[in-house]
Amino acid sequence: MIKRTLILTEIILVSLACAIIVSCSNKASDNINLLLTEAPGNIQLPGYSGGTTWRNLPRARIIYIETGRPGLHKILTGDFYSACFPEISYDGRFMLFAGQLKEDDPWQIWEMNLKNLKVRQVISESAECTDPAYVPGDRIVFSKLTLNDTVKSAHCLYTCNTDGSGLRQITFNPDNNLATTVLRDGRLLTVKQQLFPVQGDPMLVVMRPDGTKADMFYAGPRKSKLVSRAHETTDGTIVFVESDNENLTGGRLVSIRYNRPLHTRTDMTLASPGDYYNVLPLQPDKYLVSYRKSDSDRYALYEFNPEKRSLGQEVYIDPDYHVLDIVQVKTYERPKKLPSEVDMQVKTGLLLCQDINFRDPFLQDNSPASGKALKIEVLGIDTTYGVVEVEEDGSFQLKVMADTPFRIRTLDKEGNVVSGPCSWLWLRPNERRGCIGCHENPELVPDNLVSLAIKKSPVIIPVHITDIKEKKVELE
Repeated sequence: MIKRTLILTEIILVSLACAIIVSCSNKASDNINLLLTEAPGNIQLPGYSGGTTWRNLPRARIIYIETGRPGLHKILTGDFYSACFPEISYDGRFMLFAGQLKEDDPWQIWEMNLKNLKVRQVISESAECTDPAYVPGDRIVFSKLTLNDTVKSAHCLYTCNTDGSGLRQITFNPDNNLATTVLRDGRLLTVKQQLFPVQGDPMLVVMRPDGTKADMFYAGPRKSKLVSRAHETTDGTIVFVESDNENLTGGRLVSIRYNRPLHTRTDMTLASPGDYYNVLPLQPDKYLVSYRKSDSDRYALYEFNPEKRSLGQEVYIDPDYHVLDIVQVKTYERPKKLPSEVDMQVKTGLLLCQDINFRDPFLQDNSPASGKALKIEVLGIDTTYGVVEVEEDGSFQLKVMADTPFRIRTLDKEGNVVSGPCSWLWLRPNERRGCIGCHENPELVPDNLVSLAIKKSPVIIPVHITDIKEKKVELE
């Protein structure tokens, strides 16, 4: 493995020869090698409300700095109209990023060799591709704008080999999936926002790199927006920036615990006025954050103490640019490589539910429906896949076409809706999934019992083709 200092020798030498003098604090205690995304300070930063423009920054650039060397400033993507979302390979030798060579080009995925600064295109698609990250097994994951009858129009997640071959779609819901992080346990943590039939609030969803076992990881207060990619710390904390205003381009610094993400939300910046845009955990008592005091200021790089919940000294500021993404150049511990149950020769997946009438006792359900559910209805994008009567214990088992989005709602004996529909689900080929109930606490584990539905063959979805065609006409 090439040492980090050797990897960056050429960058430093070139940087010293053509450094751009900017304001940079000379009080930083550590010399940290960083990659930053900068956006021109004279443009209006895109808000989250549209979902897509939030990730498509005009005239952005990726630069290299060292916090202990004032004035050292190297633009790495000068040949690109715009570039952002840098990610470092586990050995510290390469940088993935999203870029536009020309203004009218679609965003694509590129990789730079940090020793010689040579760039190669990893993904060449006609559609927008952003938010790349390295995945164990010499693969990468990224978001691609997908247009078809299955997802309508949504940023779905794809994986491929590091040379761009072996392209595979892994999410199949009509939701945007952006700002993906690879956790140490090997799973993907992505920002998901439902787009159809109505736009929902963004939340964090976790899944395996093959798209299986996708579950909600965190949902913030209603109408809140996840502004930044989430980052995992060494002490079991997930940190990110969250806004409660959909037109705001920054927000508050929030942390959750990995082992209880739904019930450990902490706003670490209640006492600090101003906006945060991004965060990089360096160690348990030191973060770097992108911060500005007011809308008229530029986002700059500051230290932040999570233990004291206080903003520290300024590390780097460019009077002409906002500092957005923050990435440390170093070697990283490689996450676990998870096994995959996906078998592309199989066309279906199985879903088992223990009891559709199970409700989380801590859930505040304000819906008027209070009757007992005896059936479920499986819904597609613009149709219904049929109604299924559940077993006496409330359980059901379905065999569903793989890689097809669906939702489930519960019905009483007269066919009235009791609850739902739920968020969009999909099953990968040969995937087996289970849940406790339709209003379960996602932190609970199922009871150790054998459901009645598991003793029977699964119900094949769609249930009756003729009934579905008639129902589709009624819906239209």
